[in-house]
Amino acid sequence: MAVTKEDISMTGFAIVAYAGDAKTALLKALDNAREGKIEEARKLVDEAKQSINDAHNEQTKLLADEAGGMDMDVTFIMVHGQDTLMTTMMLMDQCKFFIDEYERINKIEEKLDMKN
Repeated sequence: MAVTKEDISMTGFAIVAYAGDAKTALLKALDNAREGKIEEARKLVDEAKQSINDAHNEQTKLLADEAGGMDMDVTFIMVHGQDTLMTTMMLMDQCKFFIDEYERINKIEEKLDMKN
């Protein structure tokens, strides 16, 4: 039994969509952190995590089918989906770091303002 190219492409589209939602939330999180809205930034990172989990769930379905012996054809859309997901996951790691750094900078700035 084989999974059709259309099935694989549709999974690729879903992964791109979920990863795109995550990327949008992460970039908005950075903007919020830059503005000192750390809690809002962290909430957006949590939203991004959920979208990334949804993307992983989509890809896991195909991985399970392939592990079960189904034949798979690679499609460009699926490759694009995997690439988008992986780069978004890397962006999430970087966003977490920068949010922590913005929080640290804000605390330092608050202390400096108190001394003046």
